[in-house]
Amino acid sequence: MSAVDWIVLVITLLAVIGYGLYKSKSEKTLDGYFKSSNSMSWILILLSIMGTQASAITFLSAPGQAYTDGMRFVQYYFGLPLAMVVLCVTFIPIYHKLKVFTAYEYLEQRFDLKTRSLASILFLVQRALSTGISIYAPSIILASLLGWNIYYTNLVMGGFLIIYTVTGGTKAVTYTQMQQLIVVFIGMFLAGYMVVHMLPKNVSFTDALHVAGKMGKLNVIETKIDVTDSEWWKDKYNIWSGLIGGFFLALSYFGTDQSQVGRYLTAKNTKESRTGLLMNGLVKVPMQFLILLVGSLVFVFYMFFQSPIFFNQKEVDKVLTSEYREEFRTLQIQNDSLNAIRQTQTTRLANALHSEDQPKIKTLQADLLQIETQTKAVREDALAVMKKADSTADTNDTNYIFLYFVVENLPKGLIGLLIAMIFLAAWGSIAAALNSLASTTVIDLYKRMWVKDKSELHYYKASRWFTFGWGIFAIATAMFASKLGSLIEAVNVLGSLFYGTILGIFLVAFYLKRIGGKAVFWGAIITEIIVIGIYVADVISFLWLNVIGCLLVLIIAGIIQLFVKKKGTSTPLSSMTS
Repeated sequence: MSAVDWIVLVITLLAVIGYGLYKSKSEKTLDGYFKSSNSMSWILILLSIMGTQASAITFLSAPGQAYTDGMRFVQYYFGLPLAMVVLCVTFIPIYHKLKVFTAYEYLEQRFDLKTRSLASILFLVQRALSTGISIYAPSIILASLLGWNIYYTNLVMGGFLIIYTVTGGTKAVTYTQMQQLIVVFIGMFLAGYMVVHMLPKNVSFTDALHVAGKMGKLNVIETKIDVTDSEWWKDKYNIWSGLIGGFFLALSYFGTDQSQVGRYLTAKNTKESRTGLLMNGLVKVPMQFLILLVGSLVFVFYMFFQSPIFFNQKEVDKVLTSEYREEFRTLQIQNDSLNAIRQTQTTRLANALHSEDQPKIKTLQADLLQIETQTKAVREDALAVMKKADSTADTNDTNYIFLYFVVENLPKGLIGLLIAMIFLAAWGSIAAALNSLASTTVIDLYKRMWVKDKSELHYYKASRWFTFGWGIFAIATAMFASKLGSLIEAVNVLGSLFYGTILGIFLVAFYLKRIGGKAVFWGAIITEIIVIGIYVADVISFLWLNVIGCLLVLIIAGIIQLFVKKKGTSTPLSSMTS
């Protein structure tokens, strides 16, 4: 990075930290620290929800996901708008009526303390680990750019955001997320514009889309149905897993995950919460589509220009200093030769598209797909050499593709802005996660079971300490995140291991009035064991785990209830909402 990039980066980050500290003044009560005294409008709710969901992983890893696998990942979000409607009808009115701090408070009133505690702990485990991954994502940037040790980078990355999160609570998190998203949207728009701008002069945006389509990178919707094929069930992204599995995942994430529930519990009233959630349902899918489209355009860019054999240059440098360097260089030469042929054929394809010469288009498309296959084979050989040189080498470079493009091709100043964009996206989601971890710990465990009947000031101070403590835990988790492959996929897999079970508990609470606390408690524990077992067996796509987990809780809890004599621990839903 140039001096200009560093100036842009530092000023942008310091400005956001300063703004967060400026907005950190709140009442020294739990209501002020965790709910902003219910003062937020729907627009702030919307931006906070989006800022919490769209972490650095979204902007760093999603373009790389599209580069390697096309745009079918967007189907993962197709169930989200439907989930927003269900939340607005069912979840929000109950949460607001009961004036809860966390979603899990409701479970004690509906069931019992052990069920509330179980749901809280499942959330804490899942969210704490996911937050560690979110810290690691932007740490990749500094480590790659500056050659810093990734462990020290994690400490720096996590340390800065803890400052205003501990100080200001939810209010500081919400207001800084608004500033962060403004920078993020500007940055992504400029990145997309620059990709198209740097294509050859005779290649337009439409041409780029045509080329991406011919190479299978615009595969937005996949509708194949074959329930008898085991591979179909393992397919991570098709319209059915997106609509069904994505619906259950979104319903659990936005309805039972305190990092999101805590965002809309700060609203002035029920109407503001509903409006914020519904707008999120309308905006999220197009936003994710455009982010993935940037990745597809980057793929087209490297159809016309030289692409590296591996995008993580730190790993490349390692193998080039090892005894296997000559073997690796030979593969680099083969990759460069294939790149040269690909550039020529891609230019011809663009010309054929202009003249609408269909026979020539089909021939060139077949040639390019064959070249792509040969390039992948050379790359696989290169990865094998990297593993021989260093058995601990990270051979998945999905998270580095967009970063490499930014650093190697964008003009001075814009690089600094894009790097700042990724940092800010990370801070927005991590800060909200730390705030939710602290609120769940204090409200559902510390105040409820560990230290009772203390003053508001005591619990306020404890909340700040728990925020700090969870920040340290997340940083420690980040130290072990380097082997997880695509980070955007890893964080969603982790969520899917727990979200179905938690959602099942809440759906029993809302709709199955005859099932009591003991049945749902043991049903949830048995379900979680089964879900983890299914994931380890690798027999189905992770998105379906949300559906399976949710349905199993309903079924197993119902069966257990048949054998358990009711002891009056279950409160009918009608009495909660009347």
